[in-house]
Amino acid sequence: MPVMIASFLCGLVFGAGLLISGMTQPEKVLGFLDVFGAWDATLAFVMAGAVAVSAAGFALARRRGGPVLASAYRWPTRTDIDAPLAAGAILFGIGWGLVGLCPGPALVNLAGLSRPILVFVVAMAIGMLFHERYRTLGATRQPAGSAQASSRADG
Repeated sequence: MPVMIASFLCGLVFGAGLLISGMTQPEKVLGFLDVFGAWDATLAFVMAGAVAVSAAGFALARRRGGPVLASAYRWPTRTDIDAPLAAGAILFGIGWGLVGLCPGPALVNLAGLSRPILVFVVAMAIGMLFHERYRTLGATRQPAGSAQASSRADG
C-alpha cells in the first residue's frame, strides 16, 4: 500500500508539472519543435529544469544505501544502442512532432475527455499491446541462455 500511495503522489506531481509547464498543450509543443518557424523556446527551459532536478535526484539516490519502499534499486545496466531502440526513438519523435503529444501529457489530458485525446490514448494503448506481444514472441523464439530478451528498463 505505501508503494501505491507513493506512486500516486509521484504521478500527481508529474502531472502537475506537465500542466504547469504547458507540455499538455500540443500547440505549445509543436511551437517548440518548429525551430525554422515561430519557435517557442520556453519548453527548452522546462526540459533543462527537468534534467537538473533528475540529475540531483539520481545523485542523491546513488548516495543512499537503498530505496525506502523497495528492497533494492533497479538501475539500467544496458548502455548499447540497438536497432529496436533507434526505431522506437524515431517513431516516438515522429509521433510527437505530428501531434505534439507524448504519453504522459496525453494521459493528463484524458481528464478533459476530448475526442482527439481519447483516440490518441486508445491508439497508444493498442500500440503498446502490439509491442508487448511482439517482444514476448521474440523472447520465446530466442535460443536458451540468450540475455538479449530483456527490455531496456529491465537492464
